Amino acid sequence: MYSAKLKPWACAANVSLLLSLGASGLTAAEGPPAIELKDAYPLLTFERPLWLEDAPDDSNRRIVIEQAGRIWLLPQDRNGVERKLFLDISHRRPFVQNEEGLLAFAFHPQFKTNGKFYLYYTQQSPKRNVLSEVRVSESDPNRADLTTERVLMEIEQPYWNHDGSTVIFGPDGYLYFSTGDGGSGGDPHNVGQSGHHLLGKILRIDVNSRTGRLAYGVPKDNPFVGRDRDGTLKEDPFDTRPEGVRPEIWAYGLRNVWRMSFDRETGELWAADVGQDKWEEVNLIVKGGNYGWSAREGFHPYKDQRVRGRLIDPILEYPHKPEFAAESKFADHSVGLSITGGYVYRGQKFPALRGVYVYADFQYGTIFGLRYENGEVTTYGELSKPNPTRLVASFGEDRDGELYMLAFDGKIYEIVAPGK
Repeated sequence: MYSAKLKPWACAANVSLLLSLGASGLTAAEGPPAIELKDAYPLLTFERPLWLEDAPDDSNRRIVIEQAGRIWLLPQDRNGVERKLFLDISHRRPFVQNEEGLLAFAFHPQFKTNGKFYLYYTQQSPKRNVLSEVRVSESDPNRADLTTERVLMEIEQPYWNHDGSTVIFGPDGYLYFSTGDGGSGGDPHNVGQSGHHLLGKILRIDVNSRTGRLAYGVPKDNPFVGRDRDGTLKEDPFDTRPEGVRPEIWAYGLRNVWRMSFDRETGELWAADVGQDKWEEVNLIVKGGNYGWSAREGFHPYKDQRVRGRLIDPILEYPHKPEFAAESKFADHSVGLSITGGYVYRGQKFPALRGVYVYADFQYGTIFGLRYENGEVTTYGELSKPNPTRLVASFGEDRDGELYMLAFDGKIYEIVAPGK
């Protein structure tokens, strides 16, 4: 998408040039259906909106986060103009450089009874990413109480870019979140294939317990609890020495996952990993999986380095330039520069879209869809044409499974069938 997945942003002139070189591309035969984007809140605009989520209670509340550090409660009337400030950490200046800021949010599954939610944001001096737990005010259910903040984890960030950052609860009740490889370019510290770094990973923790001195629990069935990646038993199950593997790790070898989601019907974990110079990719995340970065980018070799175990192929990749397309089995996929992950549509309003994984390219503004059946992609294509003026920052899913798109034109769009 955007910041967390962003590489330095392409200027409009460069995007226009690439569009003229073939960004519209051809799509696979019998591709997914076309969509339309409906302004969901026509009287409201936001500054760099990055996340939309419904509260898991009976309040019908919906939040939107802004990169600078604000979280808003949306009016229940779609034509309303009054939004309520739920939380504001802008005074902490999380947003300093392009890919920093308040990047992720998640309601606790038992939010209705415990009032807890989770933030992922950047801080400086030292540069780091913070995962914390906050509670709603006891006196005002529409305001957060920052005095209740409990920091769960701080991860050193060597550079300003590649912060990863999606925070979601899985069907198992555990918290999953993505971390980027720490930035610069080309994974200079080789963290993607390192077991003792938390960068370049998807992590899985238990926010309802604590392991040892940690502020969170480590689920006992995490893939590297008690073992190194070669299967060797550790003397200490939570050994963090360089030759050890951090037990929080669920999957690794990821460059900069910008948005991941669980399919609400199958439980599969989808992740869009932003590429380096040539390829963007979509992955299905499995326990203990190694997705190759920085030994490879997409299906293609990138750096000569040691890897352990079998590398898991992406579900799909697409190129940055038309001339790269001949190197891929997805040769007719449109080009792009920075992928934004979305959701498998499971709503009821758009039957033709059901079962389609919806994703986008941040910089081109193109929205794509694919179907994955019996272990392979059976169709893919553009759901909407490129529009580099809107910069697709994120997607959202409401309680009914309907999908929304958040763009850096400040708008929230509902994805609907043409003519609806």
